[in-house]
Amino acid sequence: MTITEVSQKFDISQDTLRYYERVGLIPRVNRNKSGIRDYTEEDCNWVEFIKCMRGAGLPIEVLIEYVKLFLEGDVETLEARKELLIEQRKQLLARMEDMKKTLERIDYKIAIFDERIVEAEKTLRRTENPICG
Repeated sequence: MTITEVSQKFDISQDTLRYYERVGLIPRVNRNKSGIRDYTEEDCNWVEFIKCMRGAGLPIEVLIEYVKLFLEGDVETLEARKELLIEQRKQLLARMEDMKKTLERIDYKIAIFDERIVEAEKTLRRTENPICG
């Protein structure tokens, strides 16, 4: 697949894909005879993984470390990659709890606005002139 196709498939800009490759988030993408990036299914799997992890808020530095460990070899780095993901899971759960509290606060504020709107509408109806209005 070309970079344009991958960009469209994953809704990621071409600049972002180039950046991901440059910093090591995606292992080096092969190029065709014309020098155009030629993404394989495995490359696309990396893009999908990185997009998912970034969407969950994992820092780029952590993901670079994960990819680096992966490329060093499976057996030697299994435990390190597992620990890295466990730590990120803990941090994600904490962020989710913070987001839950924020959502509850927003819901509370919306409810207050709803009450104020109802009261304002009642006041408006009471002050309207029944003959003119």
